Amino acid sequence: MATMIRKGLTNPSQALPDQAIVTSITTLLHTLNPKKANPSELNKFSQSLNPSLVTRVIKNQTDPDRALFFFNWASNPIPNPNNYSHTHLCYVAITDLLLSHSLFSTASSLLLQYNRLSDFMVGRLIKAHGDRGDIRGAIDWVYRAKMIENGRCLYSYNAILGVLVRACRIGLAKAFYDQIVREDVVKPDVYTYTTMIRGFCKMGMIEGAQKVFDEMICGPNLMTYNILIDGFCKKGDMEGARRVLRLMMESKHCLPDTVTYTTLVDGFCRRGEMEEAMECLKEMEEHGCELNVATYNALIHGFCLVGEVDEGKRMIARMRLNGVKDDVATHTAVLKGLCIAGKPDEGVEYLKEMAVCGMNLDLKAYGVIVNQYCKEKKPDKAISLLQEMKTKGLNPSVSSFNSVLNVLVENGDLDRAVLLLNQIPLMGCHPNYLSCDMVIRSLSRIRGRMKEVEELVGSMIRDGHKIGSALYGCLIKGYSEEGNVDMAVKIFYEMVEENYIISLENFSAVIKVLCAVKKVNEAEIMFNDMSRRCKMVDVNSYRRVLDELIRQ
Repeated sequence: MATMIRKGLTNPSQALPDQAIVTSITTLLHTLNPKKANPSELNKFSQSLNPSLVTRVIKNQTDPDRALFFFNWASNPIPNPNNYSHTHLCYVAITDLLLSHSLFSTASSLLLQYNRLSDFMVGRLIKAHGDRGDIRGAIDWVYRAKMIENGRCLYSYNAILGVLVRACRIGLAKAFYDQIVREDVVKPDVYTYTTMIRGFCKMGMIEGAQKVFDEMICGPNLMTYNILIDGFCKKGDMEGARRVLRLMMESKHCLPDTVTYTTLVDGFCRRGEMEEAMECLKEMEEHGCELNVATYNALIHGFCLVGEVDEGKRMIARMRLNGVKDDVATHTAVLKGLCIAGKPDEGVEYLKEMAVCGMNLDLKAYGVIVNQYCKEKKPDKAISLLQEMKTKGLNPSVSSFNSVLNVLVENGDLDRAVLLLNQIPLMGCHPNYLSCDMVIRSLSRIRGRMKEVEELVGSMIRDGHKIGSALYGCLIKGYSEEGNVDMAVKIFYEMVEENYIISLENFSAVIKVLCAVKKVNEAEIMFNDMSRRCKMVDVNSYRRVLDELIRQ
């Protein structure tokens, strides 16, 4: 029997299901060098070729050269008993693979070679360029698509609109949109309009979004409505959002869903309009839309925002009864409510309860309490929480550290501020410019501490931060007041080299210390250098300061 089966098969691969063939081809391709291999090594699979198999083989490849080697062989297999030829999806698969490896010229050359450089395929090239941040390259392809398709290139237009909106280039997107409408070669579709509406809403330009919506020559879809409603809600224009909802209900063909109502609920909650939010919730339930965790979280956040923490907690009980699982965001809203009510200690206890319940506490949850302690000028408690975060494997954010540093500096507790600044890297974070700047500037105002300042500045520069004009000014004053002429002059000339404007106050400080040690000639030279190389508002004012200090 086995012998009969073997004799009856012209190709052993016929007996294999498609997945086994895909695996066999993939295995063979991994052993080949695509630049030296003979395509005939794949001939034994020619009888099994079909578009689905070819697409799956291509998607299985991590090496684009091997995928291209296989694709080129399959485009003209020998023998070809089934008259196999690539379908559109095969070209999509190989193009997407090449583009995912940034092989733009290879992909375009392939499409040209097989006469497949269509509007649809160019749209994919445009998106790939946009994903890489190459806006100019994406735009170049739009104009090539116009030439290829005689202007009938809606896919390409839509692709460039998507690229530009994601890049927040709404002005350029509007120019392309206007071009589509003006030339009238192709009609915008729902994707065209929705993308533009998304772009305007993203930039807070709700009037522009409404105008595009009003211009639509095709029916809006659910996403169009939801994006526009979200845009109005983010601007705080709840009447505008309600108006769009009414239009949606009147259209009949596109009814609001959970996202629609959750967006409205959240909009009312952010304004503290809890009666309207609950009315919207009731309407949502009447229309059979399921409440999800985002809906409940919006309500809980809203109640806590207006100080009704107990009502927020009752809403958590309600969501649990309805089978919706609460998450960290749910309880972070309660933490915010407790902080708004001036009860950060209760917030800490609530944090402990969350941990006991097996909740994975995140940076945001801890950050809420840390910031509240900082507002109440309680740095010890804030630092204690930061240390607790580290023990739980969470690296506090630099903004939390900066809040604590700010309190320590305001309290005049500079020793602890310096200590904390140096400990930040040990706690899994890196101080940013603001962290260093606030401590160094404060320390430089205290006589006798410029040596510490010098060490902190050195560390700051090693971390890649550039000294700003205001900090330079503090350094000049600090060194001048300590009588360190050499360092004051050195910092002064660094400012000149950086083309910073030297304020009259900073100029006066360094000239004063030079005159105090009888270095009048150096003061004159510095003034002349600064006059020649720096932009100053009024040279005469600086001259007067110099003359007055020399006479003293």
